[in-house]
This record gives sequence, C-alpha cells and structure tokens, in this order.
Amino acid sequence: MDWLKRLPVVGPWTARLTVTHAWRSYERLDRVKWTRLAAAMTFVSFVSLFPLLTVAAAVTAALLSDDRQRELENRIAEQVPGISDQLDIAGLVDNAGTVGIIAGAVLLLIGVNWVGQVRDCLRAVWELPDDPDNPLVTKVKDAGILLGLGGAVLVTLATTTVASAAVGWSAGHLGLDEHGWGSALLRVTAFAFAVLADFLVLLYVLTLLPGAEPPTRRLLVAALTGAVGFELLKLLLSGYIQGVATKSMYGAFGVPVALLLWINFTSKLVLFCAAWTATGSKAEEGAAARRQPAGAPEPGVRNGRTGGAPGPAAATGG
Repeated sequence: MDWLKRLPVVGPWTARLTVTHAWRSYERLDRVKWTRLAAAMTFVSFVSLFPLLTVAAAVTAALLSDDRQRELENRIAEQVPGISDQLDIAGLVDNAGTVGIIAGAVLLLIGVNWVGQVRDCLRAVWELPDDPDNPLVTKVKDAGILLGLGGAVLVTLATTTVASAAVGWSAGHLGLDEHGWGSALLRVTAFAFAVLADFLVLLYVLTLLPGAEPPTRRLLVAALTGAVGFELLKLLLSGYIQGVATKSMYGAFGVPVALLLWINFTSKLVLFCAAWTATGSKAEEGAAARRQPAGAPEPGVRNGRTGGAPGPAAATGG
C-alpha cells in the first residue's frame, strides 16, 4: 500500500483510508486468515441447515391440510420436474412426530458443534487462546448458548413477521399505491424493525460467543453495521431466488449455490463485525505499543510467524 500513498491523486485518499478503523479492522482480519475462518463457519452452518429444514418440514407437515399437501406436491413438482412421483408428503405428515424428534436430536448435536466452531472463529479474530475449560463443561455451555440464541432468533423472526404483516395490512386498508411514497415509507419501517431485531441478535453473538467484553461504542457500531448488512444480504438472496425459482431448469441448482454464497457472505460480515469490536483505537494501540517490552513480538505474531488462528481448530473449522 505504500506505493499507492505516493501517487499524486489517490495517494492522500489512500493515506486517509489506511488510518480508519474499518481498514485497521480489515488488517486484523487479514492477519488471522479470515477467509479460512469464514470457510469453516460456512461449512458448519450449511451442514446445520439440513436438520433445521427437516425439523421445519416436520412441523409444517403436521399442520398441513389435505389441500395444502397437494398444493405443496404440485409446487415442488413444478420446481424439480420428475421428483413428484418420489414424494410422500402424506407419509411425512403421518410420521411428523418421529421425524421431528430425530431431526431435533441431530439438530441439537450439530448445533452445539456449530456454536463451538463459531466461538473458536470469533476468538481467533480477537486473537485469544483456545478455551481451557473441560470439554464436557464446554459442550454444556454451548448447548445453553444455542438455546438462548435459538430463542433470540425466534423472537426476532416473530417481530419481523408481525411488522411485515402489519405493514401489508396497513397498506391494504389505507389504499396506498404500491409504488407510492406511503408504501415506501411502510417498507422502510418494516426494514427498520428487521434491522433492530438483527441488532439485538448480533449483540448476543459478538459478546457471549467469543467471551469478550468490547467497549460499548464499538459494540453498538459493529452490531448496527452487521444488522444493516445482514438485511441487505437477505434482500439480495430473496431477489435472486425469486428470479431463478420460476425457472425449473435452474431453480434446483441455483438456489443451493445462492444459499451457500449467502452463508459465506454472512459469515464474513460477522467476522468483520467481530474485528471491529476487537480492534482498538489508534490511541489504545499506541499505548499498548509503548507498554510492550523491547524485543517482544508484535500483536498477532507467534513464533516468528504473522497471523494464523490461536488454535488449529479455529482455522480449520475442526
């Protein structure tokens, strides 16, 4: 980057950029090999998605009427031609309890592992050592964190669903034009409610999972940035899925790929938010450098090597 700073036009802008908190947060991410951490988080999240979808399918199937079952079969047949003969929605409905219990148990096991892997990745961003607790105690703690996080997510989903429904109901009863200012204002209101819900979840994730206590201002800025970014990624994903879901040839392949990319982008967003909370101000870093003994390695340097996660499990996802 030094050669960019010497350029006549972009040099001053580059110099200003490299002293911002956002850039120093990125430098921390680059030091801890954040692409590997994001890949680990993406893998465990994508694997955890299958038992979660199975539980959701079992609960939904138990609540379906006969007409809704046939409609669901027809919709799936439209999206994936040739699979309708292999579907047994009625069997899923009849065995919804058994399927739900088995999938719930698998989801709990995978979910606890997901919490552990995400915690290791966030602690790697903070450049903290591996948790020295007893493995059994750690698993119990992770189960508690998973239940708390699941409850927080359910509350946020309920909040955003009610807000969206209220916006639609208000627009319909007020007779607002779909493309008018009134409808746009209601959509912005629903977006703001969704951002608020995501903000509260990120406060939970950025503090409890890594076991850190970042300064309040940095935590609030990181959580708000992540919440807005998460909602924008959701809009991007939903727009892409709506575009490819109507094409039966591409829908079966485009949706999983889009979902995988969305999980990866979301993981990188969470890591950036964690780096924002973990990166100190210029004054704090200067004070830490002055307190550092002469000859001691720089922050993030271990055994003569820069970067890397504090433990092998954090960098490899296992």
